[in-house]
Amino acid sequence: MSDPAAANGISISTKNLCKRFGSGDAEVVALNNVNITLLPGEMTLLMGPSGSGKSTMIAALGGLQRPDSGQVIIEEKDLWALPQKRIDAFRRELCGFVFQNMGLFASLTARQQILLPLQYMGYSKQECMRRADEILEEVGLASRRDSRPVQMSGGENQRVAIARMLAKEPKLIFADEPTSALDTANGKMVVDLLHRSARLHNAMVLCVTHDPRLVGYADRILTIEDGCINSDERPNGTNKQRAIATGQGK
Repeated sequence: MSDPAAANGISISTKNLCKRFGSGDAEVVALNNVNITLLPGEMTLLMGPSGSGKSTMIAALGGLQRPDSGQVIIEEKDLWALPQKRIDAFRRELCGFVFQNMGLFASLTARQQILLPLQYMGYSKQECMRRADEILEEVGLASRRDSRPVQMSGGENQRVAIARMLAKEPKLIFADEPTSALDTANGKMVVDLLHRSARLHNAMVLCVTHDPRLVGYADRILTIEDGCINSDERPNGTNKQRAIATGQGK
């Protein structure tokens, strides 16, 4: 990578990315020739009205939904040109996802929620336990490690979901409305965790949100409307040459 700040991190770029749903009069343009580059160590917010393409963008970048055309470039390779097994491995090994619905298993304790993906990745039992307890301590839930989702608040469950994602130290983090159902205190804790991951682990964090509370944490804010990136701002005066959006079609 040419940018020194990207050392040990992973950048992600799109080239003329397009996605449409439906056909004829019912056709919806979710992504319209989107060209962006996102770098590690930064937390980027993706904002815009409902139906503007935000969630579709995360799905295409994270290997969850195939675009109609265009490219998603990861380490000089077109993600969607790879065999499905490699796309699955990319998602499993490099990506972390945080969704509003959390996706926790009702029958598992907080610790077990975190152990499950670590075991799947092949870590030893001892390493899995160490990582799980360490991340629960980090998110302030060490005392709740034996609690199940029904025994915890919405904010606690969202922190468990984030802890599960962070335990495998992903290089690419995609968060879709992670604070929308949380009160101020829990919302702040969640965004603190995401922001810290960008800084400490040199992760690329892309966060879809309507929540104005997140703006103060952002290195960069992209606004999308009708599938097009129509603004690209760096509210804290970060070097604009590090990452730039170009060529968005209307």
